[in-house]
Amino acid sequence: MRISGRERQRYDCQLVLKEVGERGQAALREASVLVVGAGGLGAPVLYYLAAAGIGRLGVVDDDVVELSNLQRQVLFTTADIGRGKAEVAVERLAALNPEVTFEPHAARLTAAGAAALIEPYDIVVTAVDNFPTRYLLNDACVLAGKTLVDGAVLRMTGLAMTIRGGETACYRCLFPEPPPAAGVVSCSEAGILGPVPGLIGSIQALEVIKVVTGVGRPLYGRLLQFDGGEMTFTEVEVARAPTCPVCGDEPRVRELVDLVV
Repeated sequence: MRISGRERQRYDCQLVLKEVGERGQAALREASVLVVGAGGLGAPVLYYLAAAGIGRLGVVDDDVVELSNLQRQVLFTTADIGRGKAEVAVERLAALNPEVTFEPHAARLTAAGAAALIEPYDIVVTAVDNFPTRYLLNDACVLAGKTLVDGAVLRMTGLAMTIRGGETACYRCLFPEPPPAAGVVSCSEAGILGPVPGLIGSIQALEVIKVVTGVGRPLYGRLLQFDGGEMTFTEVEVARAPTCPVCGDEPRVRELVDLVV
């Protein structure tokens, strides 16, 4: 499909990249991405994907905006406090790029509905702050053969990895089971500096664009770790684990279940 004059103006700086060009921009326009979480990670992911021209963006978040969110969740303003995050996110993103189709899902992700929710989308992005949802999305994408772009942050650190479901190492290859509840701390308990999710979310958005356009080398089989205190990036190679409970030689996870941590 040809790029219109209006699109040419909007995406000029992408189109001049020989790695992207009209072919890559057309691929972005035809792509559909589901972002689960519209908070600290989800905000930069959604902003950059909408700005890049992803054709259809789904936003999953059943939470409402709180004052404590504003330190890092840059989609929202003080005037949004008390409003649903999915609704506000779509409103703000549509103002940025009305050429994108936005689909708000103001519901909590559960095992009962996860497979049907991700089915219409090409790529899924993990932008959540809890282990049950992270494992649920990993399992759903592996079982469905979907691409998952995972990210996580805490304090001044973050990580990112991209998973091609059933083909490359998945989250459970690294961490087979969720940690015990006693060992889990949230960002509200441990703290988080706002630029850290901003950085990791931007990396996740870049990974999505790379997967869609075929540009560069996505983080398949590679875990990227960021230490904001030391300002260092470390890459760890991750191979598919034969004992992985969802994508290993003898998988135990054959259907989706809600995990309790």
